[in-house]
Amino acid sequence: MTAGSFRVDVFTIFPEYVEKPLSLSLVGRACAAGIVDLRVHDPRDWTGDAHRTVDDAPFGGGPGMVMAPEPLFAAVEAVRPARPLLLCSASGSRFDQTWARELAAGEGFSLLCGRYEGVDQRVADHLCDGEVSIGDYVLAGGEAAALVIVEAVTRLVPGVMGNEASAAEESFAGDGLLEYPQYTRPAEFRGWAVPDVLRSGDHGRIARWRRAAALARTMQRRPDLLRGRTLHPADRALLEEFRAELPEAVPDEFSGEAPPG
Repeated sequence: MTAGSFRVDVFTIFPEYVEKPLSLSLVGRACAAGIVDLRVHDPRDWTGDAHRTVDDAPFGGGPGMVMAPEPLFAAVEAVRPARPLLLCSASGSRFDQTWARELAAGEGFSLLCGRYEGVDQRVADHLCDGEVSIGDYVLAGGEAAALVIVEAVTRLVPGVMGNEASAAEESFAGDGLLEYPQYTRPAEFRGWAVPDVLRSGDHGRIARWRRAAALARTMQRRPDLLRGRTLHPADRALLEEFRAELPEAVPDEFSGEAPPG
């Protein structure tokens, strides 16, 4: 481990599922540069039988198999991974950008990927520090969730992204708005033109337009992100100023608070 690097441990019975994708792009470059120390561990390496068994039938009956506690406890205790150690589980708390920022602010974290019908509850209760879910749906295992979480967190670690300012302007950053729309050349493509304001060279006006566009997009697509928040008079003025110049319509009547839901 490189001194000062951000450590991430992932426990999975399918290590290639995790290693190959995370060797690419930002995470792979961060690992090569010693900024991130990614370690993937296969609990099968801590089994004691010839078949490297990590699962067993559930007490009380029922379909499928359950990951047994012995190899998982043995693996974690031998590795002494970065903490917190989170179990990827559909029963976990919902992962979001705030959680990603909190993990990135530490020295590292670890993930344990379940499989089959899940893991023995004693793993969640006495080995892990919490449970995490990436959404209200069920996956075949925790590996896909681990990929999402590792990428979302490590890209926020200082030095990983080439332009540190990028993270400050993304969706869910700062005050929690969705990001404003982005455009590049050509200025017109198949009859669709880039908004004039973005080609004006007036950086103050561009900044105001982007704020208005982010507000309008959030109001249209994710009003839940604004629930309980009063729209600042300055933001109301921006929406009125740019109402006709935004890619997404501003609601005809906006009270400053998102509708209940």
